[in-house]
Amino acid sequence: MSGPDRLQSDRLRADLGQVTTIGSEIVVLEETESTNDAVRDMAAKGCPEGLVVFAEYQTAGRGQRENRWVSAPGKALCFSVLLRPELPIEDSARLTQWAAETVAATIQSSCGIEAVIKSPNDIYVRGRKVAGVLVEMKAQPRAAHLAVLGIGLNVNQAVEDFPLELRERATSLAIVTGSRQDRHPLAVALLRDLDQTYQRIARR
Repeated sequence: MSGPDRLQSDRLRADLGQVTTIGSEIVVLEETESTNDAVRDMAAKGCPEGLVVFAEYQTAGRGQRENRWVSAPGKALCFSVLLRPELPIEDSARLTQWAAETVAATIQSSCGIEAVIKSPNDIYVRGRKVAGVLVEMKAQPRAAHLAVLGIGLNVNQAVEDFPLELRERATSLAIVTGSRQDRHPLAVALLRDLDQTYQRIARR
């Protein structure tokens, strides 16, 4: 994908500025099966906590309970974050709640749209799903557990970009606002908000 709306890792990193954890390293892939899987592979190679991987297109994106996450190329924000929270693995639901609350708050502050959480992991606007989060956690021997947080946010999809079976249940920020959204500042706002709120949940 090319053009002014393409996400760029160096620009995202520069505009994000100093962070505590999330966004310390940012990678943008043109295409991958799943950003969660990409982050897990990078974690196995020793990448640090806070790594973020965006994909312009996922061929096998997934949501809760192995549901498929479908997104038109270049029209959403699909990314995953490598985390090493100091939490018992049975408390992984707290990470899901934190992420969903942060995404909903960022939508409201950045777009002026009221977003509500449909427990445990979906974010709705005007009765339709606009975003979802997926946390996959794995125990690590003698170390903080590894968690991969995946987020999918529908940004610039038109109704026809959704499969027929989803058109009555899904929406995008562009559909709701009636205008195209700039994905770059929205991505920066999401990462900044996630970074600023992460310490409250991860170190208890």
